[in-house]
Amino acid sequence: MARPREFDIDEALDRAMAVFWEKGYEGTSLQDLLQAMKIARGSLYKAFEDKHSIYLAALDRYDQTEVESGIAFLCDPKAGDGMARIRTMLEAVKADKARRGCFMCNAALDRASVDAEIGAKVSTMLRRQEDAVATALKQSRRGKRWSAKRRGATAASILNTYMGLRVLSRAGYPAKALQAIVDNTLGTI
Repeated sequence: MARPREFDIDEALDRAMAVFWEKGYEGTSLQDLLQAMKIARGSLYKAFEDKHSIYLAALDRYDQTEVESGIAFLCDPKAGDGMARIRTMLEAVKADKARRGCFMCNAALDRASVDAEIGAKVSTMLRRQEDAVATALKQSRRGKRWSAKRRGATAASILNTYMGLRVLSRAGYPAKALQAIVDNTLGTI
């Protein structure tokens, strides 16, 4: 009979994600992961095949904890007008005091072009976010009169702004400048 896992997988993945988030895939060693996850090498290999499988699991964890909650908020008509929800999403970037950026953005820049499996996960998350923005637009006073094509193009543009804001935030862009980008983007819609 197999022994039960001696660590909480979600906690371990949260810790691994933090290391990948800070150091990137290539900059993260197996030793970094073992230390951060607070598990022994044997336990790591019982739960994961290798560093790549930990990275994929960390991306899945990010999807479950961060992306899903953002999508749920954008699609929730009880959370106010769709445009107000979009503004909240964009403005949340400047409120992130840790200035970590976005793990999915990092994966898109760091690994998606060289790893098809990571690229597919990132693309799926991005498409779901874009669809959620389009839903919020459809539920807004302005956007409900637009064609599906216009909502789709606008959603893609807003997602592009969001991703750019996350990158700029990580680079240390001032909150006031980030707010100006949000205001300008939403002012042109």
